[in-house]
Amino acid sequence: MYRSRLATLGVAALVLAACGGNGATTQEKKTELTLYNDKGAWTKFFDEMGVLSKQRIGLGMKPTGYTDSAQYQAFIKASFRTNVKPDLFTWQTGGMLEEIVKQKQVADTTAVWQEAIKAGDLSQDLATYYTIGGKQYCVPMNVAYWGMFYNKKLFDQHDLAPPQTWDELIKVADTLKQNGVKAFYHTSVLFSFVWFEQLLAGTDPDLYDRLSTGKAKYTDPGVVQVMERWKSMIDAGYFINPGDKTDPGDVLKNGKAAMVSFGTWFNTSMTQRDMKAGTDYGFFVIPNVNAALPKTSMIFESGPLCSLDKAADPEASMKYLKWWTSAEAQEKWATSRGDVSANPKVAIQDEALGAVTKDAGSGKYRLVNRYFEATPPPVLTAALDGFGKFVTEPDSYKEVLETIQKAADEYWSTHQ
Repeated sequence: MYRSRLATLGVAALVLAACGGNGATTQEKKTELTLYNDKGAWTKFFDEMGVLSKQRIGLGMKPTGYTDSAQYQAFIKASFRTNVKPDLFTWQTGGMLEEIVKQKQVADTTAVWQEAIKAGDLSQDLATYYTIGGKQYCVPMNVAYWGMFYNKKLFDQHDLAPPQTWDELIKVADTLKQNGVKAFYHTSVLFSFVWFEQLLAGTDPDLYDRLSTGKAKYTDPGVVQVMERWKSMIDAGYFINPGDKTDPGDVLKNGKAAMVSFGTWFNTSMTQRDMKAGTDYGFFVIPNVNAALPKTSMIFESGPLCSLDKAADPEASMKYLKWWTSAEAQEKWATSRGDVSANPKVAIQDEALGAVTKDAGSGKYRLVNRYFEATPPPVLTAALDGFGKFVTEPDSYKEVLETIQKAADEYWSTHQ
């Protein structure tokens, strides 16, 4: 009901804007583009990119950021049917991108990708995540490798070091618990999937991949065992209250939890709080649960920056996407946020993130597509709700898996 209400508000806001006549009804030559996004906390960085793009290619960019995912998605989907259309917008890869591509709403960026790959600004491997029906759509707004951010002062205080094995990670959690410190952050909303994907990918990445393509079931023994391990960690008292509304950046800074698992984009939250890498916090790759796996599984994601197929000024929108992939643009985008870049030419300032980026690119890790993108949208909706219930009611794990599997059965029966 809560999501539906947000979606309704988003559509209502769109209709009001349309009545105000703000939409472009005819093609026009633009000097400033609108960029709607679900990264409201990054408005400052988008603004800086708009200033730079105006200087370099004569196209400014004005961001409009949302902080609620459901409301944002409702707005973008409603824009397909109205005259209030974004010039550029952020989205997700995987099933969500495929859905709107099949609706013929997204501009083809194959030519941009071909040119960028030839110039060494984008990699052929990354193109896979943007390819649907043999063509590319959108460009990378960001890339991220997932690991563990940790409060270095808490680690130093309790004489702890980044773990190299899963057993060492649990030992760290036990030590923190004995000293009255919660080891891990987790939440019951939106990012409720984080520990499921990490535990499953680190136990059996092949099972993870089969699950995302309907070739395995959520009720299979391997998945049940992962949920039981997750439950045992909750029962052990390693996690903070999943209903805690404190921003995870503040959770880490204030020491409410010693560790937060997120993508490298979370580094922006640290820099926004004036935290210094190596002094206030650090980052480490999460060890596999299954030590026998040949490579450490690393969750990977890439968020698209897209243009509508029927953009007000298609030429301007495509010009902007092309510029966005350049080393010049990506240098500014990555450096300002203290993050990694989709462009291999960009040097990463943060030593730990730079090492992870280099190692990931060299094939050291088994990259695993983030659950949010790997899972078909109808199944994802059921899973997010289910995992949100589980973290507050750990004994419900079997019921939760059965409910998600029902959604999976319904989806895969018509999408093999």
